[in-house]
Amino acid sequence: MEKKRYGTFFGNERVTKLPFGGDYNPEQWPEEVWEEDMRLFALAGVDCVTLNTFSWASLQTDEDTYCFDKLDKIMDLVKKNGLHVILATSTAAHPAWMARKYPEILRTEFSGLRRKFGSRHNSCPNSPVFQMYAKRLAGKLAERYGKSGNVIAWHIGNEYGGACYCERCEAAFRVWLKEKYGTIEELNRAWNTCFWGHVFYDWEEVVVPNLQSEHFEENRTTFQGISLDYRRFCSDSLLANYRAEYEAVKAVTPDIPVTTNLMGAYKELDYQKWAKYMDFVSWDNYPANDTPAVEIAMNHDLMRGIKQGQPFALMEQTPSVTNWLSYNALKRPGVMRLLSYQAVAHGADTVLFFQMRRSIGACEKYHGALIDHAGHEHTRVFREMAALGQELKELGSQVMGSRIRAKAAIVVDWDNWWALEYSAGPSCDLRYMDEVKRYYAAFDELNIPVDLISVEDDLGKYSLVAAPVLYMVKTGYERELKRFVEDGGTLIATFFSGMVEEHDLVITGGYPGRLRDIFGVWVEEIDALPVGERNGFSWRGKQYPAELLCDLMHLETAESEAEYEKDFYAGTPVIVRNRLGKGNTWYVGTRSNAEFYRDFLREVTREAGMEEIWTPRDGVEVCVRENDREKFYFFLNHRQEDVEMTMEKSGCNLLEKRDYAAGEKAVLAGKGVMIYQVER
Repeated sequence: MEKKRYGTFFGNERVTKLPFGGDYNPEQWPEEVWEEDMRLFALAGVDCVTLNTFSWASLQTDEDTYCFDKLDKIMDLVKKNGLHVILATSTAAHPAWMARKYPEILRTEFSGLRRKFGSRHNSCPNSPVFQMYAKRLAGKLAERYGKSGNVIAWHIGNEYGGACYCERCEAAFRVWLKEKYGTIEELNRAWNTCFWGHVFYDWEEVVVPNLQSEHFEENRTTFQGISLDYRRFCSDSLLANYRAEYEAVKAVTPDIPVTTNLMGAYKELDYQKWAKYMDFVSWDNYPANDTPAVEIAMNHDLMRGIKQGQPFALMEQTPSVTNWLSYNALKRPGVMRLLSYQAVAHGADTVLFFQMRRSIGACEKYHGALIDHAGHEHTRVFREMAALGQELKELGSQVMGSRIRAKAAIVVDWDNWWALEYSAGPSCDLRYMDEVKRYYAAFDELNIPVDLISVEDDLGKYSLVAAPVLYMVKTGYERELKRFVEDGGTLIATFFSGMVEEHDLVITGGYPGRLRDIFGVWVEEIDALPVGERNGFSWRGKQYPAELLCDLMHLETAESEAEYEKDFYAGTPVIVRNRLGKGNTWYVGTRSNAEFYRDFLREVTREAGMEEIWTPRDGVEVCVRENDREKFYFFLNHRQEDVEMTMEKSGCNLLEKRDYAAGEKAVLAGKGVMIYQVER
């Protein structure tokens, strides 16, 4: 009986395996090179290219003239060679003629400096001229190429980001504020403008918060509410640009999915809000040479999480070397393959790269590529890429569409991130994603799958939820958390939680504000410890450090599980537990070390009835994707040396086509990968 094939987000029956290839810019080369590229693509197993990412200048040479001759030739060539296309709209960099004729489309920097033409991400998102031309180009591309048969997705813009502080954005910000607050009186209340005599009497008195007004550093502001709202406004402004192009292509090609490439834990844009308007999430993975594997994994899971756990597209990564680091080391043999499969292990249904052929000029000429400046297939990188391409061809559709089914979750919220790091105190060393990563790393080390979820996601499918540094508690979210616990869930919170509501106004009556009854404590004071200074505590017979912040708590309905060991608050609670309905809450009042988070979560997860998916091995990452018929275990050896693994279940190593019985030993090579299929 034929096995059912699980679909992918492309919704195209021609996509029968994980697409392999990436960003291709033939317009940068003479046409005689193109046929050679096709030969090399076939050798490497490339079956998908992203085209037209930065071609606006050649597609539109003035206000009324559009020229698609070269793109027509490129589209015909890749179709003749059987390549799928992810077609970009080219709007990430406007043409020079447009900036000369309409200088108002250029951005103004945080300093107040007006930009000239150059670089990219230089278009004011609130410029009507930019909006009009970008939407028009997207529509023309859809009309011309939407029925070509090999376009499997639309790629809007490219790596959206940055902010503009020009007069048009200032005027648009006032409109945005009117829609949000309704009256100037409500605006004054939400921003607490009675402080420092900032009361506004008219909307026209509101100015953008930058170095000319509220800020004395990029992340230090005298009015957090104003700066927080401008963050939200900037994210919404760029989202409106994306949505306009989305609607333009969808009007012509409603069945072709649309995306834009995100950038992992990127602070500037509220990706959870953006994901609502993306048919599938795609992102660009460019870790630094020394980025820990667990941080890369967390970024993958963050991108998977913003779309409720659906598979995502790995849109870009480098085959070998980046170009923007201080020291651009090569990816050592095996690392490109390892990182590619790590993405798949965490939910990617593509393996795509930037770039296919290395350019000869400008800032990315030394960025890695499938085809190097040597121009042939006789390079280490090409051989490694071709080997991966063959593996993906043989793997076919087997893992496509499968999901990660986690029973643990970590709450991540962009508004909380922005507000926390705008906070005037208590410590300049407090960084939101650092605290999220501490909990994520412990789950990872314990081989317990975890989702990264938003405050809008349903908690009902989880047994345990951690909300590190939930500084901002939006109206009503405390009820969702309480219901989760009362129904039998386990909830973890940390120091500096429950401090403010959604406008960054402090919730009075004692910290942690709206969470006080859930955790059964009252926090009176918060001690900030400089780098190198620490307190300590003992938990389950072991000593651990207390660093960064120390919440000084009073028990209400909670019970103390550990106490501070020194200073004037020695003997007061640092870790407390509260029983609520059928569930439990834990409040960890300080930052500790990796050993503590591992030991703490090991106990709490076991109590919550959760088990590791595989016995942990140092340096070996284990993930599992599954469908209703089978599970796919990914073993990723981040160590240089080989590791012997005990196969705890009977199954098949898909990459080596070898079966194992439960209890058999298998050797996982240094930087090696195993995809292990187990029937449910």
